[in-house]
Amino acid sequence: MTSDKRRAPAGAAVLRGDITRAIRRALMQELAAVGYGRLSIEAVARRAGVSKTAIYRRWSSKLDLVIETVVAAAGSKLPALDTGSLRGDLTLLFQVVAHALRHPLASQIIPDLLAEAARNPTIDETLQQLLRAKQQEIGGRLISLAVERGELPADTDADAAVDLIVGPLYWRLAIARTPLTPTYLEQLVESVAIGLAANGTVPRQREAPMPR
Repeated sequence: MTSDKRRAPAGAAVLRGDITRAIRRALMQELAAVGYGRLSIEAVARRAGVSKTAIYRRWSSKLDLVIETVVAAAGSKLPALDTGSLRGDLTLLFQVVAHALRHPLASQIIPDLLAEAARNPTIDETLQQLLRAKQQEIGGRLISLAVERGELPADTDADAAVDLIVGPLYWRLAIARTPLTPTYLEQLVESVAIGLAANGTVPRQREAPMPR
């Protein structure tokens, strides 16, 4: 006798999304707390409230779990950087990056993994690809818009520009751990805009909207 009702898949075919999300959250918290070297699947499982089996059904190793979770967390898209001026775009970008650099992913986890990368080629390759992709995402959009407006020369080096744009913020927040102030951000926007503008004064246009 047949029935129209079908049994739901069981075993390895069932990977509940809420459990996967709980594991990823626990992994990020554990990484921020103890670093990659002391990280264990057992500790992640305890923090997530799941069994080790639930983790191994999704990832084959600690390394796979860390790489996939960190890449997913860092892969979120930036808001559209098109305020009408280079200074406006820089202001918006600095506000977004400053917020992102306060997250444990940037302030604790990425620096720890960069140190681990010196001993682990897989982590090194993955992080380099991730950081290069984010740099191209930031630089490609912001610099191309400024070139189209005539604010920057067509031969502006996007990679060097992004180093100039993001470097001071990363140093201040992740290395020196010095608080940002509105005055500092305003001065940084001016300094970077002038530093990038080989053709002279960068025109002021409408200001960037403040993120909520």
